[in-house]
Amino acid sequence: MGVGDFPLRDKIAVVTGGGSGINLSFVKFAVQQGARVIVADLKLTEDGEKFMKGEGAKAAIFTKCDVVKRADLENLITVSEKEFGDVPDIYIAGAGVFDPAWSNFWDDTEGDEYKQLNINVHHPIKLSRIAIKALLRKNKKGVILVVASLAGLVRTPLWTDYPEKMKQFGYTMENTITADDVAKIMIDLVTNGEYGGGTTLECSSVGFRSLGTWNIPEPDSNGTAVPPEVIARNVAPIKALLAKERSVL
Repeated sequence: MGVGDFPLRDKIAVVTGGGSGINLSFVKFAVQQGARVIVADLKLTEDGEKFMKGEGAKAAIFTKCDVVKRADLENLITVSEKEFGDVPDIYIAGAGVFDPAWSNFWDDTEGDEYKQLNINVHHPIKLSRIAIKALLRKNKKGVILVVASLAGLVRTPLWTDYPEKMKQFGYTMENTITADDVAKIMIDLVTNGEYGGGTTLECSSVGFRSLGTWNIPEPDSNGTAVPPEVIARNVAPIKALLAKERSVL
């Protein structure tokens, strides 16, 4: 089910993770096209602060949001109604983390849950449910867009701020695309009525493709394949850990 063409002018958008990277690029483009935007994040990057004080000063507001907390996600609806007079039309679940040291399957740094899953998986599900209820309450059409990653294709702070991670996973600039490249496709996905509900678009350095539901061919474009030496580099410490744990048993 789709909503038809959905131009951004006069729409309200909420963007989790909007303080940096792909999502900040989306915020900028949305404001340029006449949307009002709630930037939901723990903090703004320097680039984000500059935008909010400049081009986004009248059309965008920052709201601190920890996406693992449902109350913080619910609060985004409250902020929208208070600041912009209505619930959001567009919901971008963009906040995400990649293999943080504080939430790792092998390091056992957590007790009852994996916060990485709460951020990357549970938060988009919660935001989607909150969005559905808000839109139904106001009898509005709306769009929910969930951002996921092939890990390694996009030049964002998730990579560029961590050179050790770039080395670990064999990240190179040659096969990457920019945050703006992805954000432009996100804008098209939101606004273009040719895309129906449930559409999944894969973006890479060679363009993009719309994925189906079943029997989807694996990605084979530049930057999506993992070199054998990178696999070996990342598997080695796991094998070492397992060997150590086996000797303790």
